[in-house]
Amino acid sequence: MKLPMMGVINLIHETEEMGSLTAGRCLATVPFGGRYRLVDFVLSSMVNSGIPKVAIFAHTKYRSLMDHLGSGSNWDLHRKQSGLFVLPPALEDMTDFGKGDLYQFYRHRDYFARSPLEYVVVARSHMVCNLDFSRVLEEHRERGSDITVVCKPWPQARTGLTRKVKTDANGRIVEMQDHFGRLASDLVSMEMYVMRKELLIDLVETSLAQGRDHLVRHAILPRLGELNVGAYLHEGFLGVVNTVPSYYRHSMELLDQEVWNGLFFRPGPIFTKVKDEPPTRYRGGSVVKHSLVANGCEIEGEVHDSILFRGVKVRKGAVVRNSIVMQNGIIGEGGSLENCILDKEVEIRQLQMLRGSSDQPYLAFKRNVI
Repeated sequence: MKLPMMGVINLIHETEEMGSLTAGRCLATVPFGGRYRLVDFVLSSMVNSGIPKVAIFAHTKYRSLMDHLGSGSNWDLHRKQSGLFVLPPALEDMTDFGKGDLYQFYRHRDYFARSPLEYVVVARSHMVCNLDFSRVLEEHRERGSDITVVCKPWPQARTGLTRKVKTDANGRIVEMQDHFGRLASDLVSMEMYVMRKELLIDLVETSLAQGRDHLVRHAILPRLGELNVGAYLHEGFLGVVNTVPSYYRHSMELLDQEVWNGLFFRPGPIFTKVKDEPPTRYRGGSVVKHSLVANGCEIEGEVHDSILFRGVKVRKGAVVRNSIVMQNGIIGEGGSLENCILDKEVEIRQLQMLRGSSDQPYLAFKRNVI
């Protein structure tokens, strides 16, 4: 069943502290979970919920995003009408790069104006979750909200940069951080906002007329008193992946079978770009325990409590512990990794040892030879 809702994945000025992981790619295309990208989770959630039209507002370093998404066929969004739209920045001059998301929404206003769909959901790419937006829309209608914000209880010990919110007894949001402050609340925004399309257009035009161009900071926060902004509580898994420690921690959580099943299969499957690879080959004498190993790998050494992406090679005598090795990485003979993150095509030479910690994992640049 199709929802009367259009999707917007907003990549404009996404907050992140990912170091070299985003040096050559946008946050949306950071690899995650063995063969996925961060954008896959919100995009798959929209598709599984019956949202027929999704626009991705790109900003910078989006070559890998275009390559990953292609025509949208892996998400069943390759259609003559509706489907997937990748909208690059519409700039009059280079100074427009510093302008906020409302400016880009206005520059691409035809995307909104030409759609008959009544509602819109604006989401970010760094929230790793599996969400049914039809339930969010249902609660939005039942409560008569102007805007519904998807939220999640979030203990202080959890990692990632989040925006805290505070609600009253009726679930209405009465206070929201302007980015990351010290609000006394254990409830955080998942940066997903459901509203009528007409309201979004009005917020865009009104805010820009006042010289303000950020959706949350300038259009929603000042209107918490006049708009009915409700909180929808997400009950499933959430990973906020916009720092290196949060990337590492939430990746390691995938080794829990219950977390894996809940994230990738409930309420629907997570889709990604299909790449045909042979099955992983486990050579004689290899040892693999409590690890997530993608297809196309070749294991001769030992792998413990780790995540290996496609095409990784662990040579004889090498030991990988509590680490993430991305696509086509090579761990040379007698090499050793512990608490490390290796970007794509990193080679660890023979007998080399790398050590990080669970709080500060060692991060190797893409295509680096160590």
